[in-house]
Formats: sequence, C-alpha cells, structure tokens
Amino acid sequence: MDTSTHAGGSAPPPAHGGHGAQPLRRTLSYYDLLIYGLAYVSPLALITTLGFVWQASNGLIVLAYVLAAVCMYFTAKSYALMTDTVPSAGSVYGFARYSLGPFAGFIAGWMILLDYMLIPAYIYVLMAVALGTLIPQVDRALWIVTLGGVTLGINWFGLKVTSRVNLISVALQSALMVLLTVLALVALHDGKGDGGLTLRPLYVPELFHAKSIFTATSICVMSFLGFDAISTLSEEVKSDDKRVVGRAIVGVLFLSATLFVVMSWVLGDLMTGFTIKDPASAIYELSGWAIGPWISMLIAWTTATVNFTNALPMQVGVARVMYAMGRDRQLPGILARIHPVHGTPYVGMLVTTALSIAVALLMRFQMDELVSIVNFGALSGFLLLHVSVIVLFWVKGRSGRWIPHLVLPIAGMIVVLAVLAGMSSLAMTLGVTWLIVGLVYGTILTRRRRTELTI
Repeated sequence: MDTSTHAGGSAPPPAHGGHGAQPLRRTLSYYDLLIYGLAYVSPLALITTLGFVWQASNGLIVLAYVLAAVCMYFTAKSYALMTDTVPSAGSVYGFARYSLGPFAGFIAGWMILLDYMLIPAYIYVLMAVALGTLIPQVDRALWIVTLGGVTLGINWFGLKVTSRVNLISVALQSALMVLLTVLALVALHDGKGDGGLTLRPLYVPELFHAKSIFTATSICVMSFLGFDAISTLSEEVKSDDKRVVGRAIVGVLFLSATLFVVMSWVLGDLMTGFTIKDPASAIYELSGWAIGPWISMLIAWTTATVNFTNALPMQVGVARVMYAMGRDRQLPGILARIHPVHGTPYVGMLVTTALSIAVALLMRFQMDELVSIVNFGALSGFLLLHVSVIVLFWVKGRSGRWIPHLVLPIAGMIVVLAVLAGMSSLAMTLGVTWLIVGLVYGTILTRRRRTELTI
C-alpha cells in the first residue's frame, strides 16, 4: 500500500482491521476529550511530587517543570500528527502497526499495556494508603477491591457517564489548586518564604547544576503522562474532523503545563527557607506551616476521596487498547466484544480491572517498587511513536517538512532515551523482561500469521 497518499492528507487509513468486530460508539466531543485528558493527568499531580522535585532541582522547581513541558511537547505533536492520519482506538499500537508494520505494532501495543495496566494498580494502592491513614480500621486490601469495583461500575455505563464524573473530579481538584494558590500568595505577602514572587524558583546561577535539573525534569515528566491516552478514544469522537483528537492532546498538555508552572512558581517561593522532613508529604508540611493545619487536612481528604477518579480514564484507556488488539487478533478476540446497550468494550474492562486489582493486591505493601516500573511502558511506546512519525511522513511520504516530521520526533526520541537511561535498575529489569516476553509472543503470532491485518 502506498502510504504517501495518507501522509499527504487525502484518503485516511482504516481505523480497524476489518474482522467484523463491533464498532465503538461515537459520543465524545472535543471538551469531553479535554476533561478525559485532564482527569488522567490530574491537577493534583504536582503536589504529590513537590518535595522530590524541590530537592532534586536544588529549589529551581519552575525551571524543571518548564523543561519537562517542552520535552513533552515533542511527544504531544507526534501524537497529534498520527491521530490526524490514523484514527485508531489502539493509540500507539495502531500508529506503529500502520507505519512500521504488524510486528512493530504488536510490540508497541504490548509495551503500552504495561503502562496502562500498572497505572490503575498504582492509583488503587495510593488511594488505599491514603484512606487507610484516615480510616485505619479498614484493611488496605478491601479499599483496593472497592476502588476497582467503583471505577468499573462507573465506566460500565459508557463514556458519557465517565465524562460527567471526570468533570466533577477535575472541577474539585482545580478548585483546590486555586484555593491553595491564593492562600499561598497571601502567605507570601505576609512574609513567608521569599516574601513575594521572585525569579529564584526559575533560575539562580549558584543553584544551577545540569545533572540535578535533568533529574528533577525526569520526575516532572512523569507528572504529564496521561495526555497521550486521549488517542485511545479516536474511534469514539462525534466530529468528522480528524484534528479534534490532536487538538485535545496538545490542549491538555498546554493546560497542565500552565497549571504546573504557576503552582510551582508560587509554592517554590513559599518553600524558600522551609525545611522538608519527608519529601513524600512536603505539601502537607508546607501548607500546615505557611497557611494552617486545616488546609493540610483539606488537601489530604481531597486527595483521598476525589483522586480515585484518576483511575477512571486509565481503566478506559487500557480497555480500548485491549479492544483494538483483540479486534486485530493480537490478543483473544473476546476482548473486542462491545456491550449491546452501553457500547463499551466490557470484556476488556473486566479483564483489565481484574488484572489491575490483582497487581495492586500483590504489591499493596511495595508501592515504591510499583512506582519504579509504572512508566517504562509509556516511554517505550513514545519511542515507537516518534519512529512511526519519521517513517510514515518523512521516509514513506517524503513530505519534505523536516521540522514536524523529522526534527521534533528526533528531539522526542532523545528525551525519551535520556529519561529511560535515568530509570531505576528494577524498572529496567522488569521492563526488559516484559519486552522479551512480548517479542517471543509476537514471534509466535507472526508464525501463525495472526499479525497480518486484512484491510
């Protein structure tokens, strides 16, 4: 097939493999996609890593978030380019399959599954820990099973229901961030920290060390992960404009970056002169010292009660990837079944929820190890995404547009490889093991001719 036609913007490729699987329902608007992406990224993401970024950056927390936003821009642009051309529910799986071939597509889907399945498990454990702290009488395992069941119940009834819950969650989290920002500004005015907004959190020559900033930036990059999952909903958008998904991806990145930079600037000035006892609870220590104990409790309760909704879009994303891979015979075909009433890939949701709960139960007392591997799959998927852009547009399509189709994806690849190089040995070991299993399984599929896709 001549892909240059598609790369040039005319006839789009098919969205699926044509094996008779039921199509997903088109019910989502541009704003539904924005809310979905913001719920996945989470407005509260910054405060959960505040202490770690502050320590790693030597206080240059704004610089770290700005650099992270620039880094993720490369990936967002590659996603936007591919969703305009390959509208697939499989996200990077569909992109790599169309651009690089069936085997590469399978590996891309296999690696992104690692990320998409582990993130809900991480959220379940994180929330179980928070709720267990507030209500210690309830066992952590019970919280995990309950949270998994609640997210499954909400997603079961379709994305319109999920979108309403996501909207409420994003609104509550955003309101808390606005309140915290205002109160922090008042505390600065009253003489806390630097006594006002300064350039200190952005750049101070004597505090700048390239290695420290890169370490901090790699932590900040993790706060942005999730905007890419919007691409899993490409086949459920009402509009015929193929640019809607790409615009939503870039829009979520822009909104998240703006929020994180503003918050880190205010909190960065407030933290000057403040000694952190535990980086994991830095926001509670800081807010209690600068504002009052009541705001610390409010943040804790909001995190414990609202943040569980972050698992909603995560569960949606992984179910769509399994749906696409099941439809294309890369995984058991039963995963491509659609609920006759609600139009959701219900088998995929049941399977992924069970797997996420099982992993969460298994590692409920090893959250640090779970965190260390949760993003390996995402970064591996991003790497194949950038390769797909270069091959589809620059090599096959011969577009001649060297900035969007060559320079930006290469820059994105460099960033991804740098972040991967800085990951823990445990994450690398488990990630590489998952990759090897995928290569073996993919080879078996190839020999059975199940990686072929009839178009």
